[in-house]
Amino acid sequence: MQSDNPTAAILVIGDEILSGRTREGNAHHLAQVLTATGFDLQEIRVVSDDHDRIVAAIRALDGTLGGGYDLLFTSGGIGPTHDDITADAVAAAHGTTVEIHPEARALLQERCDRMGMALTENRLRMARIPVGATLIDNAVSAAPGFSIGATHVMAGVPEVFRGMVDWLIPRLPGGRPVRSLSVEVRRGESDVAEDLQAVAGEFSDLSLGSYPFRDDTGWGTNLVVRGLDAARVDQAMAALKERIGL
Repeated sequence: MQSDNPTAAILVIGDEILSGRTREGNAHHLAQVLTATGFDLQEIRVVSDDHDRIVAAIRALDGTLGGGYDLLFTSGGIGPTHDDITADAVAAAHGTTVEIHPEARALLQERCDRMGMALTENRLRMARIPVGATLIDNAVSAAPGFSIGATHVMAGVPEVFRGMVDWLIPRLPGGRPVRSLSVEVRRGESDVAEDLQAVAGEFSDLSLGSYPFRDDTGWGTNLVVRGLDAARVDQAMAALKERIGL
């Protein structure tokens, strides 16, 4: 699919994801948001809680560091425990250091006061922000995310992550949302492959795909047409339906 939308990548950070202990859902949620708001998501990567691996991934993905994408979104590793090392790794990737951010500290202090808790050293870790970064609002639990370069760092807790996404995405320059149409046929993928290829050749500016499934009534295939030009997507779907006899 031809696109002039900003390109994006997602970096999911955490041993718990790679071990299978935690089911990853943040990237799936953000992918849907990005598609709906005009960002061209091109890669999702998962790395362990390893400083050097996180640094290498950020440098490979952040366009301001010579990486491949206009925007990089990360999930995980900015909590209060010893293995929450994302802030340090992001700072290292961007050639800066980490300090207690005064606004972040104030936000945490206000929340602790409101809940009758002490702002312990562990909680204060969540105010450690790379020098030069700006904060991402956290309406759920106060501890902010942050943005530096093209990297936008958000929490791993799903509720907090979604709140940060809701705050952040409207503040970024997006493009044109993707138009997507699909049709379900009760035929195998190989039976419709030739027709799909022919229509894809006519509409090379669009993305056409086939996705087989099986349910109680047998096998079938979902045919999907995606693109930025709604009229072209409609035309391609009409052509596809005509070829397969719908």
